[in-house]
Amino acid sequence: MKASPIAPTVDFDRDGVQHGYLRLPYSRDESAWGNLMTPVTVVKHGNGPTALLTGANHGDEYEGPVALVDLAATLDPKDVTGRVIILPFMNYPAFRAGRRLSPIDGANMNRIFPGRPDGTVTEKIADYIQRALVPMADLVLDFHSGGRTLDFLPFAASHILADKAQEARCREARDAFCAPYAMSMLEIDAVGMFDTAVEEAGKVFVTTELGGGGTSSARTNAIAKRGVRNVLKHAGILEGAIEHAPTVLLDMPSSDCFVFSESEGLVEFMVDLGHDVRAGDVVARVFPTSRTGAPPVEYRSKLDGLFTARHVSGLIGMGDCLAVTATVAPT
Repeated sequence: MKASPIAPTVDFDRDGVQHGYLRLPYSRDESAWGNLMTPVTVVKHGNGPTALLTGANHGDEYEGPVALVDLAATLDPKDVTGRVIILPFMNYPAFRAGRRLSPIDGANMNRIFPGRPDGTVTEKIADYIQRALVPMADLVLDFHSGGRTLDFLPFAASHILADKAQEARCREARDAFCAPYAMSMLEIDAVGMFDTAVEEAGKVFVTTELGGGGTSSARTNAIAKRGVRNVLKHAGILEGAIEHAPTVLLDMPSSDCFVFSESEGLVEFMVDLGHDVRAGDVVARVFPTSRTGAPPVEYRSKLDGLFTARHVSGLIGMGDCLAVTATVAPT
């Protein structure tokens, strides 16, 4: 395997606080010998666990970047036992453009792992994270929200894993985040995901969906800020008691959680996020927009549960995710 072309301007083994860059040579029309400079912060003090904290895996999701730039500016190494690596803008080109995908190569960072050192810009970033940063980490927290196209109830999530001891460690870290909801999450397609790469490396992995609509709110930002410090306390990297908050346990037991649109047009939602639904309830109607007078297509929940996610735009295309219903887990 070729060496990564990315060179960090920080020393991951040095105590103290360092704010620097992951420098990737990037020749282009505007700069023949230019570089893509992705900000990174390392806070280290003594020996202890390492946490890798990432945001903007998708560039139009903002709670993670808000929480992580705040943490990078305020975390005192005297309060740390171990090391915290903060990458607030994991897909920096996408973040700068306010887009889910990179404007440079059109790639989805969260579908391209393990990446390639001789691939596209996004593949090179993924390769460096996979081969350089993940091996340093004991725990990885990767922030997500719905971006411009989806909106979620705010939850922290972990996955069902073949290694049940690892699954339990991930679940404990997820619960320590203390989001309003905690999800046992089912992915539509886990191939190429950062989640999968980290979990296959045997690490503790926690992710989130904290809102959406291509923005963030005071509430969801506060959830993210509290959650990241709670996870660091859970890992033993920060001292102090976890700041607890009420959490509802949710589950995605099968693909029946998802409702995908089989038509395109104008969306009318019949239920709001956080409301109870029953199997067979109409959750949305899609009206054709080519003419008036035509009846809408009705979309129904396939199971009993909580209305957890929805399409954001008032217009929807065929095949788009329209809604997600999660079941409430017994306590």
